[in-house]
Amino acid sequence: MNIQIKMAIIAILIVIPLTSVFVYTTNTNQLFTNNDNSKLKVISSFNPLHEFSQIVGQEKIDATLLVPVGVEPHDWEPTIKDVQQMQKSDLIVINGIGFENWVDDLTENDYQGTIVNTSKGIVIIKSIHDENDSHESGDPHIWLNPIYAKKQVENIALAFSNTDPENREFYMINAAKYSEELHELDLKIRNELSACSKDFIAFHDAFSYFADEYDLNQHTIVQTTDSHGEVTAKTLENVISKARTLNIKVIFSEETVNTKTSQIIANEIGGKVLVLSPLEIVSDDNYISKMTQNLENLKEALC
Repeated sequence: MNIQIKMAIIAILIVIPLTSVFVYTTNTNQLFTNNDNSKLKVISSFNPLHEFSQIVGQEKIDATLLVPVGVEPHDWEPTIKDVQQMQKSDLIVINGIGFENWVDDLTENDYQGTIVNTSKGIVIIKSIHDENDSHESGDPHIWLNPIYAKKQVENIALAFSNTDPENREFYMINAAKYSEELHELDLKIRNELSACSKDFIAFHDAFSYFADEYDLNQHTIVQTTDSHGEVTAKTLENVISKARTLNIKVIFSEETVNTKTSQIIANEIGGKVLVLSPLEIVSDDNYISKMTQNLENLKEALC
């Protein structure tokens, strides 16, 4: 964020009264105005955390998704209006691990609410590509491991309870119920992949925590923890060679990237392209259904 934008933000926060702004609801296709002062005003940085917050808070919170429809959280930067909106909130739920690179600017501008870092208590994987990686603290994709997603839900419930102690039991019960669903998802993945092959080729380095949890070996086309790394002819050659060596017949792509690169590799090995979603973009599916889709595609590739 350049200095002109910072100065404009500071001026607005000091001089201009904060007005009601329109925010996205769960499916982000509707807009609503937040007028209920009795509820916790919760902003979540991207879709999985928005869903987790809604499940824990339900009718006790006004939940807002910060990143707009179709925008990669890796790429998103807040506008002045976004900063105004965040300044009005009681809590801002973030992933942490450098995923939200705008947080430091917010705290420098004296944000008075609570920033909920859902990575608290999670052992972080340092990226092997740190020299080219914008995530200075390590790999941020913790939500793709259902065990760590449970920890994120727990961190959200604790933060809500500390801010609104009168409803502590409500938040904790909701978190416990959802954690049981995540536990069942974990068992399903563990059981259904246990007898399968171990090596898969993802588009970018998003599934390290998932692979570690389920004893898999992640290989990637793009050698960074975001999906914008350079794909060169040498990269394609190396991935094709790796796929042939490991007898891999499925190359994974993502919803928001051009499938051309993955298709080139698949054509060379006589295979096909499937989607392995990092769940960063808003969709009509919830976390568990989307992870189950990932599981089905992994089973097709590995089993």
